[in-house]
Amino acid sequence: MQALTETHLPLANKRTGKVRDLYDCPLPDGGDGLLIVATDRVSAFDVVMANGLPGKGVLLTQIALFWFNLLADTKNHLVSTDVNDIPELSDEQREALDNRIMLCRRYHVIPIECIARGYLAGSGFQDYQKTGKVCGLPLANGLTNGSRLPEPIFTPSTKADTGHDENISYQEGARQVGEDTMAKLKEATLSLYQRASEYAEQKGIILADTKLEFGQDSETDQIVLIDEIFTPDSSRFWEKKHWQPGKEQPSLDKQYIRNYLATLVDQQVWDKRPPGPALPDQVLSEGIERYRSAFEVLTGESSPI
Repeated sequence: MQALTETHLPLANKRTGKVRDLYDCPLPDGGDGLLIVATDRVSAFDVVMANGLPGKGVLLTQIALFWFNLLADTKNHLVSTDVNDIPELSDEQREALDNRIMLCRRYHVIPIECIARGYLAGSGFQDYQKTGKVCGLPLANGLTNGSRLPEPIFTPSTKADTGHDENISYQEGARQVGEDTMAKLKEATLSLYQRASEYAEQKGIILADTKLEFGQDSETDQIVLIDEIFTPDSSRFWEKKHWQPGKEQPSLDKQYIRNYLATLVDQQVWDKRPPGPALPDQVLSEGIERYRSAFEVLTGESSPI
């Protein structure tokens, strides 16, 4: 299987993110739509790698679709995943996009990354080591890498179009988007995280942390779930049977690739600046196997790739 790392569709206003390509696209009901194509590009440390992970975009889309269906009582932006709802595509383009697109209703994007953490890891652990806090929230002394928190915490960050997102306090987020909106974001984030983590744990998976994004319905002011949800690109998935606080946890997510790239940084082969290096075949193979495992364990279905 060859990696799909770029798209060129006959649709208006193409935007290229780190992993996704976005296009304006009419909805089947004539509404204002957005086409989200999950490519196989790999982004780490906010840099896109020179080669992609074949099939990654399919798995990301199908995992997100699983969660949207499971949490369907929370309003979201998804309208269709059927390539036949996209106009003017060639048969070749339809085949390439099958299982990796989401046709979505457009909403005003709230410029806050909503992060829920049930365990201490990543930038949260680094913050804790320096300050004893995560995004300004004081935590108990003596926690280690991978420690379970007494209760999940909400740790927002800025939503940067380019460069690095930055952790911010709840108060700073409220200054940016308003206290009422920030309160709704916190409530929705922690509620969704709790439900998803309880489900995942039944499957033997620890959902250590996750990033969610929300939009807002301009007519009703209702908070709407957008983008991807609970995927290996936006979440940390640990196998419960291997969880052991005090060390880096074996994971079914992008962390394996981050760890490989960190060795290149340590060896001064790469400095975390563009362009990203090419990932060797073994890293590609190991990486996609973790995405496959996450899909199969969480959904109970065979991998589509």
